[in-house]
Amino acid sequence: MKAKVLNVLTVCVVTLTMLSPGLVVFGIIWERHLDFVKSQNLAYEVNKTTKNAPALAPQTEITHSPQTSIQSSDRNVIHQMLTVAEKYKFATILQWFFLLTPICVGLGILFYDRYLVHRAAVLKEQVEMLERLWHQSIEQ
Repeated sequence: MKAKVLNVLTVCVVTLTMLSPGLVVFGIIWERHLDFVKSQNLAYEVNKTTKNAPALAPQTEITHSPQTSIQSSDRNVIHQMLTVAEKYKFATILQWFFLLTPICVGLGILFYDRYLVHRAAVLKEQVEMLERLWHQSIEQ
């Protein structure tokens, strides 16, 4: 029963290890696609507002308002860039976690299996040595 569970667990870990790089790449590409779509939407909004802005704003306000609007828009852009950077940092950490976790679990199972084989070999050698000592004590 224990061997069956170990075999199922090993198959699951190997399957996850094989699929996780593909999932990481898909996640990266999907994020880039979403960023591209957002930038297209923002470009469309900027073009739309620049076409409508001269008709809406009077000439006297143009001399004073661009300075304040530029500063507030710069703050918004900087805030958006920091938010995006934090999202990328978190996504990168999460992707590495999903990539390395199955690999570490697989290596742990492999090393534990090797340890059990080594321990069984040492035990067998000790039993053989004790049997030889026992036979020698009987002969004397």
